[in-house]
Amino acid sequence: MRRRLLPLVIIAAAVGIFVLLKSTRPAPPVVEARERVWRVEAMVAEPVTARPTLVLYGRIEAPDRVRAAAPVAGRLLDVVVRDGDRVAAGTVLARLDPRDLQPRVTQARGDVEREIIRHRSDLAAIEHEKTLLALAEAKQARFEKLRNARLGAESAFDQAREELARVRLSLTQRQQAIAEHPARLSQLRAKLAEAERDARRGEIVAPFAARIGKVEVAAGDQVQPGQTLLSLYASDALFLRARVPALYAEELRMALVRGEQLEATADFGATTIRASLERIGGEADARGVDVLLRIDNGANLPVGAFVNAVLARPRVSGVLLLPYSALHGGDRIYAVRDDRLVSLKVARVGERREADAVQLLVRAADARPGERVMHTHLPNAIDGLAVEVIEP
Repeated sequence: MRRRLLPLVIIAAAVGIFVLLKSTRPAPPVVEARERVWRVEAMVAEPVTARPTLVLYGRIEAPDRVRAAAPVAGRLLDVVVRDGDRVAAGTVLARLDPRDLQPRVTQARGDVEREIIRHRSDLAAIEHEKTLLALAEAKQARFEKLRNARLGAESAFDQAREELARVRLSLTQRQQAIAEHPARLSQLRAKLAEAERDARRGEIVAPFAARIGKVEVAAGDQVQPGQTLLSLYASDALFLRARVPALYAEELRMALVRGEQLEATADFGATTIRASLERIGGEADARGVDVLLRIDNGANLPVGAFVNAVLARPRVSGVLLLPYSALHGGDRIYAVRDDRLVSLKVARVGERREADAVQLLVRAADARPGERVMHTHLPNAIDGLAVEVIEP
């Protein structure tokens, strides 16, 4: 009987001990649920008035570029300048061989002198022809009387009448030549003036202070009429031609109408180019609208160079200047209020570039003046997220 009760006693004792230990164990500490706090950077955003900027990719042009061409066919005697040279107004740039030009002047002058002599001869000869006409008319009258009296032959009368017709024709031609003399003389003098002009143009001179763009010929070349010899342009009248998106064209045009001066800067090597918007093109395509900016300090710039410029757009007011990292989802920023994030809907106005920094210009209708805006980009940012602002 003892052997049967012993296991039961052991089991009961074990259960009792377990219950005793469980009832006397210490109470576990209470676990407190804590919300995660994200550490972020924030800045005070005050509404300001600023100029947004626009990046332009353009090419330097010279609207007043001149292409000096050969006036006539001939051989080039000399080329005085080279690419990139600077010349003053009136400087000789190239010369054509005068032996190709002077014969045309001499021939045209001879044609004028011959016409003048011919006219004098016509004036002197017309008096003789009038005398011959009177004699021929008298002769015809005599033969007509003899024929009517049946005292002369019919053939003699016909011969006198034929002679009278020839004299009248010669006189008419002489009178016509005299009448056409002013027109012929004007035409020949015009050819003489053209030949003299081409002879003067045999020396290609700079019409203004300029820089030589490109010399396309060399001394000894045979050139044809109208063939370009060289190009030159005024280095103080250079423009930057660039394209802007069509949506900015009206804004820029209205600024010009108001008389507002919009400045642009660009780096070309070690030189900082300054330019101002002067006019806007009248046509647009899928790439935008052409704008022309007059360059203020382009004396050393080569035509055709491509540059990147930053154009200051018209001023806008009531905007916030923020880094791009403050923008979430393309149209939202987060203000920090009571250590929690509050999302604000924004409208992008543009960007401002200064040195190497790029700032975003936005308008936020619900923003409070002077409040802090988070500029740490949090992919999981939502309304009400607990944050701790890191002091700079």
